Amino acid sequence: MDTSHYFAAAPTSASAPRTVSLALHDLTVDLRTDRGVFSAEHVDPGTKVLLMTAPAPPATGELLDLGCGYGPITVAIALRSPGAHVWAVDVNERARALTGENARAAGAANVTVAGGGEVPADLRFAAIYTNPPIRVGKLGLHGLLDAWVPRADVTWMVVSKHLGADSLARWMVDERGWSVSRRASRVSYRVLEVRP
Repeated sequence: MDTSHYFAAAPTSASAPRTVSLALHDLTVDLRTDRGVFSAEHVDPGTKVLLMTAPAPPATGELLDLGCGYGPITVAIALRSPGAHVWAVDVNERARALTGENARAAGAANVTVAGGGEVPADLRFAAIYTNPPIRVGKLGLHGLLDAWVPRADVTWMVVSKHLGADSLARWMVDERGWSVSRRASRVSYRVLEVRP
């Protein structure tokens, strides 16, 4: 039985590589994925909503894909902003390896794949893009956002309404004092613009 989670550092599920397609209005890329990573069977619908509705990434500067999985957000923002530098961060070592492979295959040479502790602590980001790991639980999620959101000019985040998008937005406003605007709502997904 596969008991590993996509937010495990070292997934224990047996490898079963496959390819999925990320199709957006301005690009289409094939991405390698595997068991033990987030949304291994297809590009997550929330990720696709984020990539279709968030503004184009800044043309230059440091960008971050927080919780990169196998890299659909990383690859899309790296190709859209080749003059920027994209950090792809995930706790999952299998996901990080796939993101590196997918970035190279797509010709995105402006990507650095890293664990969270490998990103320079004083680095600031022009923008963060994230489909955050809601299933790590409230404590883990809040800790993750506390660690990264204050380091960016803006964070673009997609969260399902059914997984607590509205309560998370309230927490960010009421408990952290961040500015949160709902920029899009598609199907059950909310795209939030967060400014510390």
